Amino acid sequence: MGSWFRTAALAALIAAAASAAQAQFPDKPVRIFVPYPAGGGVDVLTRTLGEVVSKQWGQQVVVENRPGAGGLIASQALVTSQPDGYTLIMVASGHATNPFLYAKLPYDTFKDFTPITLLASSPNVLLVRADSPYKSVADVIAAAKAKPGSLSFAHAGNGTSTHLAGELLKSLAKVDIAAIPYKGGAPAMNDLIGGQIPMSFNNGPESVGQLQAGAVRALAVTTAARAPFLPDVPAMSETVPGYDTEVWWGLLGPANMPADIVAKLAGDFIAALNTDSVKERLKKLGAQPIAGSPRQFTEKIHADYEKWGPIIKASGMKPE
Repeated sequence: MGSWFRTAALAALIAAAASAAQAQFPDKPVRIFVPYPAGGGVDVLTRTLGEVVSKQWGQQVVVENRPGAGGLIASQALVTSQPDGYTLIMVASGHATNPFLYAKLPYDTFKDFTPITLLASSPNVLLVRADSPYKSVADVIAAAKAKPGSLSFAHAGNGTSTHLAGELLKSLAKVDIAAIPYKGGAPAMNDLIGGQIPMSFNNGPESVGQLQAGAVRALAVTTAARAPFLPDVPAMSETVPGYDTEVWWGLLGPANMPADIVAKLAGDFIAALNTDSVKERLKKLGAQPIAGSPRQFTEKIHADYEKWGPIIKASGMKPE
């Protein structure tokens, strides 16, 4: 009986210590790496949530943009950080596909990270300039078939969701369109508006502002159904049967983070997602909250790894 009481007392002490750790965290600023340039979808989402969480914590959330190499630069910086919850990364769905693009990653996609929570998702959008002669996806496909290889599309970097969106179109519509990589969605958008490239796949958050400004026109969203924030824009599947893809964003930390800190971070960011101000902001950006547990986030990364691996291998994608 005495042994049982000692065990119960120890469990109670551990639980109390965990609660105390949660109560004390964070007691200094928290850094979140963004693997893409300022102005892109990942950056906008991170800053939107960071503002709310900063007020909740009474501590600053410092967003650091570390673009390049499809997220490898930022991810490598993260995995060499202390697993204390003060250094995190906001990744996009391309995180799950990098193992198929790089022969030697400077980290293990699964073992070197602690999934915290999924946060939001959005369709990608096929965009053209406002004065483009292409008025529909059918126009693009017809032009591509008439002159194979004559068209090109911009995307946010090899293996990103915007690149995969274009490759899926090429595969299902059986067309030859050159994929042109950029270091993020914002630079791709700039060249589209500037007339350097005829079309671009961009995610919802970075597309909305330019669509509202009238600088670009949307031909399709990449999800199976039309998107609530662009109800008049067709889904790609309306022209290309079976087409369906999206981008998601989620929060990771280094491997071996304490479970109580992971729970604290997940809970606080999910609470931020559920505030009216963030919900409205995400709606305007064309993103939807998809909060999930660390386990669900882990399963999502594995599922995308299995889904996209064969497509990437078949396309011959290489890092830019």
